[in-house]
Amino acid sequence: MPSALPDGELVPDDGALPASALAGAADRPLGFYLHVPYCATRCGYCDFNTYTATELRGTGGVLASRDNYAETLVDEVRLARKVLGDDPRPVRTVFVGGGTPTLLDAGDLVRMLAAVRDEFGLAEDAEITTEANPESVDPEYLATLREGGFNRISFGMQSARQHVLKVLDRTHTPGRPEACVAEARAAGFEHVNLDLIYGTPGESDDDWRASLDAVLGAGPDHVSAYALIVEEGTQLARRIRRGEVPMTDDDVHADRYLIADEVLSGAGFEWYEVSNWATSAAGRCLHNELYWRGADWWGAGPGAHSHVGGVRWWNVKHPGAYAGALAAGRSPGAGREVLSEEDRRVERILLELRLREGVPLSLLREEGLAASRRALSDGLLQEEPYESGRAVLTLRGRLLADGVVRDLVD
Repeated sequence: MPSALPDGELVPDDGALPASALAGAADRPLGFYLHVPYCATRCGYCDFNTYTATELRGTGGVLASRDNYAETLVDEVRLARKVLGDDPRPVRTVFVGGGTPTLLDAGDLVRMLAAVRDEFGLAEDAEITTEANPESVDPEYLATLREGGFNRISFGMQSARQHVLKVLDRTHTPGRPEACVAEARAAGFEHVNLDLIYGTPGESDDDWRASLDAVLGAGPDHVSAYALIVEEGTQLARRIRRGEVPMTDDDVHADRYLIADEVLSGAGFEWYEVSNWATSAAGRCLHNELYWRGADWWGAGPGAHSHVGGVRWWNVKHPGAYAGALAAGRSPGAGREVLSEEDRRVERILLELRLREGVPLSLLREEGLAASRRALSDGLLQEEPYESGRAVLTLRGRLLADGVVRDLVD
């Protein structure tokens, strides 16, 4: 969850949505994001809405305690049931993210999932994911998650090189994420993701290749690889400003991306979103696809964002304020916006162009269509899909995706 929240209109105390948001809901998939805002330490590059014990001490009292956090989040799931009324949809995906969800007891994560199941029901083939820090799980913990209904897990690996992890302020040791993949498989997890970050100051091409080789040796069926973004206000940004480490380089990012695509594609992975590769359609992260395709999801937890039927809202950031609102019987929503048809058109282009299937050309206006023809001639869009009415990025187009998107949305 990003640290900054946008402005917007007030959310009613009962969280009620406009009738327009629920119209046609039965025809749209529904997912849940459950945010756990706790971390043992703060990574130097992190700008998410997370808190260490030291940061929370004295600011939220018992309300901000992670010991009773699961119970608090369950209260919001029950609020969601009231707001969505007799919505008949079983939940298609549940994603527990953070922060570090696995700082909570495994039983707490299972209890949070059970609340979604009890209030809404789960689709027969529901995808149930949690993020995990490699150092905060063991075989027993993973077995409890699997027995409790989780069937997908995502481990934050970032790099296989110790000196790269040190720049990122990551606390796990090299080799532990790979061991976690084996432990997750032994616990019965069919789908396992490893997260990587490339372009860290001091990382070499050899370091990056070593990380990719370690991933392939571990045997996940999904890999996410993201360019390091230096966010203002983070420890890493301050270190760069002081000259302690060099600034990241866009050309280096492009080179690392090409290496990743070459190595992963050669090992049987297929890109399905600019930063994500899977060994099969079943290995894709369906929850993230809900986001990219503009479906409905309820985000529970401090700072979590939600979207239902063209209405987007976000919760208060601080765990104490979040818990206090729910304890008082109020929605923890901090603000919301009702998206216009134009807003939704633009967002479809922004998000769907990143996908392997691309975006329909019918969504583009005259200037966007002209830009798409230029992108085609510049080798940024694939010719065959274009002839069939879709804008699909080439490998070079993926490197320049942000610029292509800006052109296509006029």
